[in-house]
Amino acid sequence: MSLSSTEGTRQIPLSKHFLAGLASADLKPEEILESVSIPHSRKWEFVSAFRQAQCQQNALADMNAAMRVLLKEGSDTIEDLSIAYGGVGAATISAQKSCQQLLGRRWDELMLVEACRLLLDEVSLPGWAPGGKVEFKRTLVVSFFFKFYLEVLQELKKLVKLSSVSGSCRYPEISDRFLSALEDFPVAVPQGVQMYQSVDSHQPLQDPVGRPIMHLSGLKHATGEAIFCDDIPMVDKELFMALVTSTRAHAKIISVDFSEALELPGVVDVVTAEDIPGTNGAEDDKLLAVDKVLCVGQIICAVVAGSDVQAKRAIEKIKITYQDQEPVIFTIQDAIKHNSFLCPEKKLEQGNIEEAFEKVDQIVEGEVHVGGQEHFYMETQRVLVIPKTEDKELDIYVSTQDPAHVQKTVSSTLNIPINRITCHVKRVGGGFGGKVGRPAVFGAIAAVGAIKTGHPIRLVLDREDDMLITGGRHPLFGKYKVGFMNNGRIKALDIECFINGGCTLDHSEQVTEFLILKLENAYKIRNLRLRGRACLTNLPSNTAFRGFGFPQGTLVTESCITAVAAKCGLLPEKVREKNMYRTVDKTIYKQAFSPETLIRCWNECLGKSSFHSRRMQVAEFNKQNYWKKRGIAMIPMKFSVGFAATSYHQAAALVHIYTDGSVLVTHGGNELGQGIHTKMLQVASRELKIPMSYMHICETSTATVPNTIATAASVGSDVNGRAVQIACQILLKRLEPIIKKNPEGTWEDWIEAAFEQRISLSATGYFRGYKAFVDWEKGEGDPFPYYVYGAACSEVEIDCLTGAYKKVRTDIVMDACCSLNPAIDIGQIEGAFIQGMGLYTTEELKYSPEGVLYSRGPDEYKIPTITDVPEEFNVSLLPSSQSPLTIYSSKGLGESGMFLGSSVFFAITDAVAAARRERDIAEDFTVKSPATPEWVRMACADRFTEMIPRDDPKTFTPWSIPIA
Repeated sequence: MSLSSTEGTRQIPLSKHFLAGLASADLKPEEILESVSIPHSRKWEFVSAFRQAQCQQNALADMNAAMRVLLKEGSDTIEDLSIAYGGVGAATISAQKSCQQLLGRRWDELMLVEACRLLLDEVSLPGWAPGGKVEFKRTLVVSFFFKFYLEVLQELKKLVKLSSVSGSCRYPEISDRFLSALEDFPVAVPQGVQMYQSVDSHQPLQDPVGRPIMHLSGLKHATGEAIFCDDIPMVDKELFMALVTSTRAHAKIISVDFSEALELPGVVDVVTAEDIPGTNGAEDDKLLAVDKVLCVGQIICAVVAGSDVQAKRAIEKIKITYQDQEPVIFTIQDAIKHNSFLCPEKKLEQGNIEEAFEKVDQIVEGEVHVGGQEHFYMETQRVLVIPKTEDKELDIYVSTQDPAHVQKTVSSTLNIPINRITCHVKRVGGGFGGKVGRPAVFGAIAAVGAIKTGHPIRLVLDREDDMLITGGRHPLFGKYKVGFMNNGRIKALDIECFINGGCTLDHSEQVTEFLILKLENAYKIRNLRLRGRACLTNLPSNTAFRGFGFPQGTLVTESCITAVAAKCGLLPEKVREKNMYRTVDKTIYKQAFSPETLIRCWNECLGKSSFHSRRMQVAEFNKQNYWKKRGIAMIPMKFSVGFAATSYHQAAALVHIYTDGSVLVTHGGNELGQGIHTKMLQVASRELKIPMSYMHICETSTATVPNTIATAASVGSDVNGRAVQIACQILLKRLEPIIKKNPEGTWEDWIEAAFEQRISLSATGYFRGYKAFVDWEKGEGDPFPYYVYGAACSEVEIDCLTGAYKKVRTDIVMDACCSLNPAIDIGQIEGAFIQGMGLYTTEELKYSPEGVLYSRGPDEYKIPTITDVPEEFNVSLLPSSQSPLTIYSSKGLGESGMFLGSSVFFAITDAVAAARRERDIAEDFTVKSPATPEWVRMACADRFTEMIPRDDPKTFTPWSIPIA
């Protein structure tokens, strides 16, 4: 490196002294880096670098390595060798001792074995090493070297062919089946086809329903012109709020001293539970902690200051004294041991399961662990509360899926009537369930601050605090026992699931119920028992998340199917077909349905994906490649839409027609990026028979549409569309006499005439909702209005040496019936699939043994990026499907695609199973999601995983703990 300073220039070699951090070989504070000189490699010198991360791009490496060898000219004798590793310590480690001992050795198999032994001795990692993944990193130490070994052999052969060196020097042969180990996965630009049914040729051109209309805010999202909550300009006398959270998982609060914080410049006040004039949350779920804390990240108090910087500086000065309490429970296993549960067991059962187990050919038992998931919405939790000067009125601008819930919570917290509080939602930068319940907490705390100070309060969580405080998808531990015949027919299945609910109830009881109701997925199993419990632990409360239990629970069911297929020596898709619903039938909870559309989706996906021919191609690829394996999987889906309660399906809308003919539409749904406002204007356009350009939606407000239901459960467009439709029909009926009198008139003429004739141009539409109920005592009911069916086929390729993988192709067929907007619906399917794929592959939450969430940002927590999209990604909407229950025979598709991401997970496990079969290792292994590169590498056990040292877990405290 060439360095410059006022004293002149100097050069430092990037040698062992530099890596060791010696003062003489390091940069001085006043020096700048001018250039780095990288020498050309010489003949008979080979250089290579390796890297493995959680995902291919935008991820810090779990481990990387650089290796260089210089061979004696014309031979395979090592003359010089350099090996360095990153990610195994605080600084880069150079394996100097190992390299020194290998000098003079021939580049052959004996050297490889000795080098692996030496490297593992020298590049050692303690079991408690920061960052975890210790056994994975140890394996990569030798896996990377083996890749380098093969690369050098391959280059040697090329060099010998090109040079005049005699053929007397023989190099070890590389099997053709090993050559794929030398190829990295290239970054490819995804491509694909989107297929949907065109509208009827007789449909008027101005009728937008069923057409692929672009999201009305799409361009503004792309350019940054879209206004979100924190884009609202600062209002007069506005103050900023920052939250003080617990650093202990279970403790009494002995004292809170904020005297130092109050002395800092700009600090106005500290808000505590004592400042709440009304109700401080629920008895077991306080807005602000009183006397005790139940998890790391629980909110204790809040600082109000002139700027966000001043508020954040002040929270560091607040001193809290704790007294730790027992027990401290983080894992599902510990919760089971302590009988720590949030609610009673939920159970559904049909047939005689004990009797059926006695009459089967085989019985298999297994376990499935599914990690949690962070919502990772683009816009973190935020709220702006503006107190008005009279009558205790408040305007609240909030990023939420449920403004009515925020309104009610603020009302009870401040002990003022609901009618004094107006919540405004222009748009939300992603919700996924994470903005159903939690925004009410932040809105209420900010409102207390606003009332106490008399100033507007802005509360914006940064990503780290948002991830620490809010919780996410429930981690799950599932156990199954399945009895089946040798032909793959399942006769009895017993599944028990436990979810990690965190420290308060939140939505955990409903998630448990939905999980149990949806566990059977697409399969008719006559003797079936499904049980679920929500565990009480000392972690932040987990909450609603897209799919609401279905993505975790149904992974257990599908893993069971895969295990049956392995035991019977059958392909998993054959076992799926054999056990699928085939005729009109009833679910385990006695709801009747027809699986015809499910079967159509399955068959269409088989055909569109060329599944059977590709299954043979995968088998052939695996025969020809030892270190790379491919896997393919196809998954069916029966997804139940809606809430399991009638009252949650009601909706209202308010439509105004102004005298210039323009139309303002307001409804109870919230724009989360899913395009609900676009769809509502399509509905209004059809009903009023005027172009969408005449219409506008300003915002969702509790002052215009009261008592709304959360935009969730995939029914937002369904129910609010009905409300908009009813309001528009009322208006059009009022206009009918005028239109009949002047049929040749324009829309503007009719509206002007209506005004002159004193006809109201404003109407409320109210939809009472779908009937839905379930009786848990009897274990039966009609909890869901309808089902969405689908199927997905995915193919992957894995690198058995590193655990890396690429998604080769995915085909999805989804039953959308008559889509309101195919462009938006396909976008929802694709987005849900990718988010589901993240759940099952890369998104991994890491907790310390003290219950502190490590993964609190994009550096540590990896959501999928563009390079994680399958190289070929095809989505088709099933044509000619009808659903008379819903508006224009459409279906809600917000959540259903999530579980189809599991097709990637099962394709990965299919590839891993192929590797294990070839190595004569048992195919059955504990299913763990996400299937990270670490899991893939360690599951593909081989000579390198066998040679690494392993620590006794009792001898050290691990860096992180598994909570599922």
